[in-house]
Amino acid sequence: MTPQELRTFCLSFNATVEDFPFSPEFSVFKVLGKLFALTRLDVRPLTVNLKCDPDDAVRLRGEHEGLIIPGYHMNKRHWNTVTVDGELPDQLVRELIEDSYDLVVAGLPKAERLRLDRP
Repeated sequence: MTPQELRTFCLSFNATVEDFPFSPEFSVFKVLGKLFALTRLDVRPLTVNLKCDPDDAVRLRGEHEGLIIPGYHMNKRHWNTVTVDGELPDQLVRELIEDSYDLVVAGLPKAERLRLDRP
């Protein structure tokens, strides 16, 4: 997955915006103001921090040692840093991004979740 493909995929989700609250180098993808992906699109290897169910986070780290690690500068229980350099299948990376988005949406107040369901 290229940096542009990563950016495009993150922005494909409903109500998602790209923000730069830390610096111009850090792309933060948010749904209704809540972060679900954080990356530096200009750094190699390309990595992205993604929210993850704690049990899945541990399992994924074991299955993909060195490619999925505890979230860098994040809550290690709920976030993973995923290396997006081609060693992991693109489909898995897309699923992990979608899971992160879904977890963040699930934590939103009901009224905001319902707004997302409307066209």
